[in-house]
Amino acid sequence: MTRDSLLDQDWNKAVVERLGGAEALAGSARDSKAFLRARAIKSAVDLLRLILAYCLGARGLRSTAGWAAAAGVADISNVALLYRLRQCSDWLAQLVGEALSATAPKASRGRLIRIVDGTAVPKAGVAAKRRSEVWRVHSAFDLPHERFGCFVLTDQQEGERLDRIPVQRGEIRIGDRVYLQPDRIAVVREAGADVVVRTGWKSARWLDPAGDRLDLLALLRANAMQGLIDQPIRLARESAPPLALRLIAVKKPETAAREARRKARRDAQRQGYTISKATLAAAGWVMLVTSLAPEAFPAADVLALYRLRWRIELGFKRLKSIIGLHGPPGIDPRSAKPFVLAHLLAILLLEPLVDELEDSPRWAIAA
Repeated sequence: MTRDSLLDQDWNKAVVERLGGAEALAGSARDSKAFLRARAIKSAVDLLRLILAYCLGARGLRSTAGWAAAAGVADISNVALLYRLRQCSDWLAQLVGEALSATAPKASRGRLIRIVDGTAVPKAGVAAKRRSEVWRVHSAFDLPHERFGCFVLTDQQEGERLDRIPVQRGEIRIGDRVYLQPDRIAVVREAGADVVVRTGWKSARWLDPAGDRLDLLALLRANAMQGLIDQPIRLARESAPPLALRLIAVKKPETAAREARRKARRDAQRQGYTISKATLAAAGWVMLVTSLAPEAFPAADVLALYRLRWRIELGFKRLKSIIGLHGPPGIDPRSAKPFVLAHLLAILLLEPLVDELEDSPRWAIAA
């Protein structure tokens, strides 16, 4: 099955049935005011097919309208199609939510592994000096089912936050170093979840368990021979008590350490600053902070959990290569948002059959 087949031979089985059937689609379209009465478009099913044909296909508005007339889906102008697209944002968001709920995995061993990250697609028509203007897709990727479990769509004004995705009590939330946000970690912890987050040596104000300043670089030097650190620490916060967590650091193999130092020097050269000896020393370590207890999760298990983070990168690859997610053709958020939502809906429809599309191995959690 491909994204193109969603619109033709697989339409009823892959889309209409998977989304609850024609009656359910009619009800949700009516509730969201996307489709209230039959005119040029005869049903909510035809409206959804028309919207997906435009968003997922290579056609523009005029060509999509011509295809719809030839295929007997709807006799509608390109202007009318754009108007209907702009009315579908809430409906598509509802369909994405229902598709996510239908595939929500049960926690393995009582825990759900949830990887959070974001990806961006450029806004159309922005000048080169404004290329930072993007649509940002904030996502959660759930294991063991290897499915996107949540999407939140914003523009570039909304940064990545560890607590942006709603928390499920008991989950283990994994994030890269951009998510080392003590106040946000506290929110996730208060909601009943644990965290595993990567960190850099100067990403936080480090304190020891007694609340005194901790020299992280000195700690790395002191444990260079052993190559492993696993100890309680605290992260300072501006207007709240320090956050009690656990620091796990493992020394990289020399080949990986050399590559990390080379990349750090290259980045410094590109950005025009002089790299410090401290940064080069810390580049030889992988450092994580976690709230997981050492009795239940030894350091090796926590490191193994973090290595699963690459699975969400594969999920984004599916969005951009298999589904073809790219910048919406217009800059009006009324049409850009449903365009992105249509692609998110498509990946949710295709994910159960993704093994037919690629040979990436599944990761299994022992029961």
